Amino acid sequence: MAGRTRVSQAAVAALCLLLAALVGCGGGPAVDTARAEVQSLLDRRAEAVLDRDAAYARTGTRDGFDNLRAVPLADWSYRLTALDRTGDRATAAADLSYRVDGHDRSPVVTARTLSLSRDRDGRWSVESDRPAGESSQQLWDQGRARAVRGERSLVLGVGRSEEALRDYAELADRAVPAVSDAWGPRWARSVVVLVPETLEGMAGLLGSPPSSYRGIAAVTTGATGGGPRAPADRVIVNPDAFALLGDSGRQVVLTHETAHVATRAHTSAATPLWLSEGYADWVGYRGAGRTPAEAAPELAHAVGRGEVPDALPQDEDFGFTGDAEGLARAYEGSWLACRMIADRWGEERLGAFYRAVGAHEEREGAVEDAMSRVLGVTPEEFTLQWRDFVRGALR
Repeated sequence: MAGRTRVSQAAVAALCLLLAALVGCGGGPAVDTARAEVQSLLDRRAEAVLDRDAAYARTGTRDGFDNLRAVPLADWSYRLTALDRTGDRATAAADLSYRVDGHDRSPVVTARTLSLSRDRDGRWSVESDRPAGESSQQLWDQGRARAVRGERSLVLGVGRSEEALRDYAELADRAVPAVSDAWGPRWARSVVVLVPETLEGMAGLLGSPPSSYRGIAAVTTGATGGGPRAPADRVIVNPDAFALLGDSGRQVVLTHETAHVATRAHTSAATPLWLSEGYADWVGYRGAGRTPAEAAPELAHAVGRGEVPDALPQDEDFGFTGDAEGLARAYEGSWLACRMIADRWGEERLGAFYRAVGAHEEREGAVEDAMSRVLGVTPEEFTLQWRDFVRGALR
């Protein structure tokens, strides 16, 4: 009897393992099956986006499909990273990866959260697709996107007429060759500009509170470093602040932001903000015909009071803290530092200095080394020369 009992237990165990493999006994294989089914669903959904196919609606909610229609896409795919399932409902975490056709060498990757349900026939469908956690919105999350192609640009907007977006494209088309003339031709030589409907929309695209960008006309997003395959940059406009600028000011802003796009692959953690922002301003004002006092009014007022800055701006001076005058002086002082390099050492040496700083892996010693090798001065000597230059330019 004892022998038969042991045999029976072994048989039962073997049968359970067989059933588990076939029908999901024990839960593990069933979860794996659901993951495979959901990934297949997301693959079909992505294919429908690229094909502009009505099959999208058969994968679940149509929300977002029409918003995407005008966006020229080269790639669009989801990678399921987690699945939390309770019966016929589930929440999926996925990385959305996409490229804009004709502009993005590498994809934009953003985290999404998808709510799912399963019908009586066992088919999963998407009920909602939204930014995950702290992830920023995409433009089409805010409404139907409209696209305008320029000769060297693509402008995507929400709540904007084609005519209004065409104005942005013209500014960007002028900015691209201006940046190439200063920086050189070895960059993408095209730019993607996003124009949300409001300041709140801009903040949503950046994943930050609107107060962080009030008064800021535009910003550029993108990963620093990474060489020519670095993830795509986007110039994001604050329509409220941009509307307050004149034609010349708008051109300076778009050229400044386009300079960030061109230099991004050579900007690293070693690059101080006074250099990256000062260089972008130098490119923006280059050829604009503005005097130093016109381009640096806040710093000119300070110098007029005898308040010449003691040191180059620190990174924290560029924070959007509400001190508009202090922020303006940080930008203006940085611009004059780069202008001094261009005037005294030449424009090519300014570009070489920028690249040399960015080539370092960390901040410590980067500026000192580049100043020694490219400009032949110490940081202390450079600062003294810069203070004299500021005083003379703004007197």
